[in-house]
Amino acid sequence: MCSTMKLLRVLVLIALPLYCFAGSGCPLVEEVVNKTIDSQVSVDEYQTFMKPFSNDPITDKAIAQLKECFLTQSDETLSKVGEMMDIIYKSEWCAAF
Repeated sequence: MCSTMKLLRVLVLIALPLYCFAGSGCPLVEEVVNKTIDSQVSVDEYQTFMKPFSNDPITDKAIAQLKECFLTQSDETLSKVGEMMDIIYKSEWCAAF
């Protein structure tokens, strides 16, 4: 698994849901995940979307690498990531959010 995929998992599972409510409860988290796993979203489009969360070239590069990692995955893998996120959103651990 790409280290950038591990980074996304940490980001989604630990950091972002802390700012959200009910289920995923956070349309922003869902949109970030959906754009990350959508093979139709280009690296440039993804970086533009993520720009508000980046404040330096190193973060810009990490965002590009993250998207590139997902673009190399099969449609089946991307679908499974989407299913995993739905399971997480509906889990008892997200119920508090």
